[in-house]
Amino acid sequence: MPRLFTALEIPRDAALSLSLLRGGLPGARWIDVESYHLTLRFIGDVEGHVADEVVNALDRVRRPGFSLTLSGVGAFGSKKPHSLYAGVVASPDLAALQGEIERICQRLGLPADPRKFVPHVTLARLRNPSPIEVAGYLSSRGNFAAMPFKVGRFVLMSSRDSVGGGPYIVEEAWPLLGRDTTRPGSGEEAFDASQFMR
Repeated sequence: MPRLFTALEIPRDAALSLSLLRGGLPGARWIDVESYHLTLRFIGDVEGHVADEVVNALDRVRRPGFSLTLSGVGAFGSKKPHSLYAGVVASPDLAALQGEIERICQRLGLPADPRKFVPHVTLARLRNPSPIEVAGYLSSRGNFAAMPFKVGRFVLMSSRDSVGGGPYIVEEAWPLLGRDTTRPGSGEEAFDASQFMR
């Protein structure tokens, strides 16, 4: 059964900026550029009827579109780093969207995520890295910043259990307000597909 999570897609220009961060760290397994995303809420392996309930509940989300900026790099796992990520400039709109999705999931009986929400885009998975080499990588790329991009929708993605995540598949998509509000699958796309690395 696929693992489900809600996410924001990363447009092509921002993904290309992120791709320039690849390399320079031995043993890192770099995420494929087309797999970049920002996870909003991990849902996990759930039964089909639960997935349907999640989709139906998310249909009622009415949030405005907003701009997002990727900035800085970091590593998760302070004593033993296990992944590299690009950070996100604080955004009240992003926090509000993620908070609403979290409340919806909890109302449906899904357990709360024990980890604090830290918006990020995973760049690489690490296995037995040298902390000194990780520190060197981070310090040499600490000034990373991408151009802001518009967020016009959020999606429900699925992934098969694999070493590096992906491939990720968009199962459902919900437009945010202030953009074209046609639903994907209604005969028109709700976004310009050329903007995304699909």
